[in-house]
Amino acid sequence: MSKRFRLLAGIATLIPAFALLAQDLPANPKPNPYLAAEKYAITHFDSSQSDSFPYAVPRGTFEVDLRKEKRIVAGPVNIMTLASTSPSYMWGVSSEGVTYIDVSNGGFKEVARMEAPDQKIISAQLHDRVLGQHFTNVAQVRKAVTDIYGLDWTRAVNGVYSVVDTNNDVYYNTADGFLTKFSLVDEKNPSAGIKVIKTINMRSIIGPDAYLVGTGITYDGKLVVASNFTVSVLDRSLEGKAQTMRLAPGEVVTNSFAIDDQNGIYIASNKIMHKLVWTGTKLSDDPVDGAWTSPYDTGDQPPTIKLGNGTGSTPTLMGFGRDQDQLVVITDGANRMHLVAFWRNEIPTGWKTPAGAKSNRIAGQIAVTAGLTPLPKFIQTEQSVVVNGYGAFVVNNISESGEKDKLVDVLALGPVNQPGHGTERFEWDAKTHRWHSVWTRSDVISISMVPSVSSASGIVFVNGYYKKTGWELTGLDWNTGKTVQRVEFGKDNLGNGAYAIIQYAPNGDLIFNSVGGPVRVHLKDPART
Repeated sequence: MSKRFRLLAGIATLIPAFALLAQDLPANPKPNPYLAAEKYAITHFDSSQSDSFPYAVPRGTFEVDLRKEKRIVAGPVNIMTLASTSPSYMWGVSSEGVTYIDVSNGGFKEVARMEAPDQKIISAQLHDRVLGQHFTNVAQVRKAVTDIYGLDWTRAVNGVYSVVDTNNDVYYNTADGFLTKFSLVDEKNPSAGIKVIKTINMRSIIGPDAYLVGTGITYDGKLVVASNFTVSVLDRSLEGKAQTMRLAPGEVVTNSFAIDDQNGIYIASNKIMHKLVWTGTKLSDDPVDGAWTSPYDTGDQPPTIKLGNGTGSTPTLMGFGRDQDQLVVITDGANRMHLVAFWRNEIPTGWKTPAGAKSNRIAGQIAVTAGLTPLPKFIQTEQSVVVNGYGAFVVNNISESGEKDKLVDVLALGPVNQPGHGTERFEWDAKTHRWHSVWTRSDVISISMVPSVSSASGIVFVNGYYKKTGWELTGLDWNTGKTVQRVEFGKDNLGNGAYAIIQYAPNGDLIFNSVGGPVRVHLKDPART
């Protein structure tokens, strides 16, 4: 038999295996044509809310002094650095407003800034007075937040769920119920500044006691805005009347929503998972249009980080191929949470409700242990589920005690108060329609930053504080859980990400959305590998 024949025969035997593998691997979500970019134009990276990015990142241990790196001063919550329509620029989004940042050629330079209407600006000097301290007790942290920053925790929700559209306009929410649309004064000359196109007061829609908790864009270009009690669809011009649906009494939403390419809107209240549908003309909760609801397990209000007794996660979509399991996943509100998958569309014929599940809409649920023994009273999270293919990653960030003011809480956890710990990686088996645990790391700390995963490098990232070494970004191998990257910041408070999302640039640079403003770090010459 010739070498060529043997080679062809070998390839022929592999083709069915590759075909099977391709069939088993879940496709990626369809890019939303009305977002400024495929990734990073919306909080949680894309309309599916995956927290997954396609850029390769380096492995090794890196020692970084954030005060010597390129930083845009803002905050104290800097949820994310959003993509613009140009790869040379990004939008910085913080609790005080927006900045426009030149990121070309590895740079990170502010070219324009605009505060949100009626919001207090925190100067670099005030940030230094707070973040330059060595926190040793809660009273010191509380004094810093109330007396120096002059803020209360509600400020933290400003801009938390922002979005940039194909016109390079930013939609930004504030705690007092206003929605603001920002744009550049001159797209060809960004340094000319930022302007407010329009601000609308949504109080008449959401009610006097509600916060805006989410923004997104449908696949036909409509703006979706969620509050604690409502979901609204409106034109991106912010003109005209919004179509609004109010949730049932007793339901409260504290996180954003996912949108699929058929304009299904997935949003979870503190007790019910909802699929609403934008039909192109109306916002519907009618099953005829594909809408549904499902209860899920709830629990008690934990002492730290998390808000409410229901889910702490924004729903995340999983599975996108025609013949694949199409799911939406959350962590539930049980004191020791479960990872829960719901069927997004039709429930398979003959499907039986999994043991312990509250409805047959639930495709599967599994208890999260995070490797902790003995199990604590709470294993819970305020973070979204990170999804990469059929894989899911969750963290426990509940400690035994905490502070009611969430800004005080997030600054005290680590340096003063003992943080929660433990992480777990799961995989959905599309053949048996079940979750299984892949690995746990009970020693890893994730305080408040939203984890993210590099699908190119197979590394998932968390931000934690360790008594001996201080703040660090920890990268865990997606398949094994082994620590493969550490970015050590030391005990400088700038190493605290304060509810923000972990990001990397296309060239592998870290974009660290610090409590003191986003920082770009070129990771080179690791101290250890």
